[in-house]
Amino acid sequence: MNDRGGFAALDPCVHCGFCLQACPTFLVTGDEADGPRGRIELMRSLERGLIASDDPGLQFHLDRCLGCRGCEPVCPSGVGYGRGLEAARERIAETRTPPLIARLALWFLTTPLISRFVYAAVRLLRTSGLPGRLAGSGRIGFAMGMLAATRHSELGIRDSYTSQQSLIPNPRFPALLFSGCVMEGLFSHVHAATIRTLAVNAYRTEVPAGQVCCGALHAHAGLVEPARELARRNLDAFGDGDETIVVNSAGCGALLKDYAHLLPDDPRAARFAARVRDVSELLAEAGPAPAKHPGARVAYDPPCHLLHAQRVADAPLKVLRSIEGLTLVSVPDAEKCCGSAGLYTVVESGLSKSVLAGKAAKIGEAGPDVVLTGNPGCIMQIGAGLAGAPRAIPVRHPVEVLDEAYAFAGRYG
Repeated sequence: MNDRGGFAALDPCVHCGFCLQACPTFLVTGDEADGPRGRIELMRSLERGLIASDDPGLQFHLDRCLGCRGCEPVCPSGVGYGRGLEAARERIAETRTPPLIARLALWFLTTPLISRFVYAAVRLLRTSGLPGRLAGSGRIGFAMGMLAATRHSELGIRDSYTSQQSLIPNPRFPALLFSGCVMEGLFSHVHAATIRTLAVNAYRTEVPAGQVCCGALHAHAGLVEPARELARRNLDAFGDGDETIVVNSAGCGALLKDYAHLLPDDPRAARFAARVRDVSELLAEAGPAPAKHPGARVAYDPPCHLLHAQRVADAPLKVLRSIEGLTLVSVPDAEKCCGSAGLYTVVESGLSKSVLAGKAAKIGEAGPDVVLTGNPGCIMQIGAGLAGAPRAIPVRHPVEVLDEAYAFAGRYG
């Protein structure tokens, strides 16, 4: 019997259309082919050989899919849209070289020896303060806004990762931090906050050597073999122990939890995937320990790959509600994608910004002091979108606020 791979996950679709209002690109364009129902028909035709993988129309509409999987939770038939999209993009990648800008981005951001120098240069530019002054519309202005959004909080604690391992005398739970590529390069302050906040909640966190990019950016582009090679290197780096693998990037976490699917023939993959937890899950299970913040109105924007792919909805809110002094502000349609989606903001910049515009407007109307979201791409995308707003609203990772609250409450001595 022929193995249909991810295409089989599309079989339950009955064309009901519940997915359309959950699809950010359909809401922008109004084009059926830019919605899940239309794309499913394209993917089915691709599988059956009715449309070739090099068909321009097929590639155009599947390239414009964010892969946010917001259609999956609202589907009454349980269609595995993400699996089908993954299979279709892999088939397209077999006959098409990814766009040059995508290949350059992957090379610069995820190749260890190259990315080390790239991130160092970018951090130097960030330190200059120039990105914040240049943030605005246009490609350069938007890129500068994205970079400006990665800066440290003014109130944040900037110690190195390992300087706070003695916060508690007898940590009960071991954990291993997945550092990633973009997170390591531009958000090391979030890693430091993750280690500190977990320490307060009885976790001792180590950072294994030898780990590499999770492979999510490659997998989303249909480059499955490079993603598998990266996954194998991470399996080697993290070993076969029982320690929890903690991740603070929703996009990374979604793929790490899916390594068993990515590497079905490697018996280590399922065990690895079962060990992976988002930092919000660990903190919520731990309580978390009481915290007190000097005060802020915060809006939580759930990353698609945490909410829709990992189905983690309550844990981040539980953590935020536990912090005395915070007021949670509701933003309509917060569950909708921000338009980041890995390299999407680079290769489909126009549609990406159109998707972002509605979210940015609603955040502005809600008027929080800060927006919180647990994915680097979302922090950068929403941060750039809000950079040109009448009132600047910073975007940060939730653990940064918890870190501040623990510092304010005297947890760090």
